Amino acid sequence: MTVVTGLVTHADLDDGAPDAQGISVTARLEAVLADGRSVVLLDDRGWSSSGGPDGRVRISAGEVDRTTRMVVGPDEPFGGRTQEQMTADHWGYLAGVLGQRGVDVEPHELERLPHEVVLSERLRARTD
Repeated sequence: MTVVTGLVTHADLDDGAPDAQGISVTARLEAVLADGRSVVLLDDRGWSSSGGPDGRVRISAGEVDRTTRMVVGPDEPFGGRTQEQMTADHWGYLAGVLGQRGVDVEPHELERLPHEVVLSERLRARTD
């Protein structure tokens, strides 16, 4: 049986949206397995931030970490749904992705795993 030991989100500059007056970041969430493999759970997430009055983007590594965690979910409630429902749906979806790849895990187990955010060298160079 394959065991999920943690989650990692890789954050990098978005090559498709270079802008000297802003920053665009891509976020790829992966499950880390005990055998050393990883499984991509989400690869369609990201965010942008615009520069200040002088056009320079000022962002700390901590801000990148917090924002990146936010964009990989769970999402904020909408359409009359509660935060609890959104959270359950999020972890259920991720457990389903893993199930399709032969990894059997309960949603509540995923939610409790350690989650690391790894900034690329290019992104780290753009932080204060």
